[in-house]
Amino acid sequence: MTAPIPFFDGHNDFLLRLMKSPDPREETWTGQTGAGHMDLARMKQAGFAGGLFAIFVPPRRSGPAPGFRTAMANPPYAMPMPPLMTHSEAQPDALTMAGLLHWMERAAPQDFRLCRSTPEIRDAMESGRIAGVMHLEGAEAIGPDLDALYLFHEMGLRSLGLVWSRETIFGHGVPMSFPGSPDIGPGLTGKGRDLVRLCDELGVMIDLSHLNEKGFDDVARFSTAPLVATHSNVHALCETPRNLTDRQLHMIRERNGMVGLNFASFYLNADGRASTTTGWDVILRHLDHLIAELGEDHVGLGSDFDGCVLPDGIGDVTGVPRLFEAMAAHGYDDALIAKLAQDNWLACLDRCLG
Repeated sequence: MTAPIPFFDGHNDFLLRLMKSPDPREETWTGQTGAGHMDLARMKQAGFAGGLFAIFVPPRRSGPAPGFRTAMANPPYAMPMPPLMTHSEAQPDALTMAGLLHWMERAAPQDFRLCRSTPEIRDAMESGRIAGVMHLEGAEAIGPDLDALYLFHEMGLRSLGLVWSRETIFGHGVPMSFPGSPDIGPGLTGKGRDLVRLCDELGVMIDLSHLNEKGFDDVARFSTAPLVATHSNVHALCETPRNLTDRQLHMIRERNGMVGLNFASFYLNADGRASTTTGWDVILRHLDHLIAELGEDHVGLGSDFDGCVLPDGIGDVTGVPRLFEAMAAHGYDDALIAKLAQDNWLACLDRCLG
């Protein structure tokens, strides 16, 4: 049997599912439940060689808004977003998920390693272990004095998104709506600009996903690092505020950055619909556009596993090899598929983590 193509994933929400799972965490991690989009057994089966594992503190209710999934299956929609969350409210869940990422390594040291640098990532992958990188999706757990960033950095944090879609003390996220533009709301706050500078100083990659357009421009202005959106798609093809305009894509290319293709059907479909019937043609249209605007060295994968409605063709992490088959059938050669699968992410992390 041919071994799967190894790949690096720019974003998943497995830690949130692990924290909330009613099943024993050992079974959720090792794959005995078969729930969700990923677990250790399926990751190994699929060729998942490494990825950014998001710490996302959920709103203080079951979802962003009542009827969230129903609304996204029937656009247009405009979902009210939860209010700003303080760091004292966010830190307990954030610390729990950071601890779970460390526990994953202790529970399966022969299969998984928490990595703090690209040499560690490469070493883990070469030894057959999955390389996990800690990511903070929304900086609510960082207080206004920024001191908690040092603590999270010591715990292994190497990637940070200033916002999820809700507002933080650092900036403004885009709304969960369709159709819409990312050009909504003001830029970064003074604390946001300070956080950007400190991330640069510590070697923490800044994620532009979920950030509004003025905030995006401010990160470009106040950071000297490559511009990276770990899990975003093309606004010209799907007019959700979560997707990137061609102007933003050009800025990312100019700054030697990276975009990870998001598998969420509601960020892929032209009508903004959450649908499991989304076909390979839709996914490949976004990939073609990203490659055309960014160049083939600046595009990778950013699945959003365990955080979205996936196309049936992918289904869960074991469907990524089918995506590579669709790329090959579409005309992508082996060298390009290798870049999209992992080479571009590793090169980007080399540039970002210092």
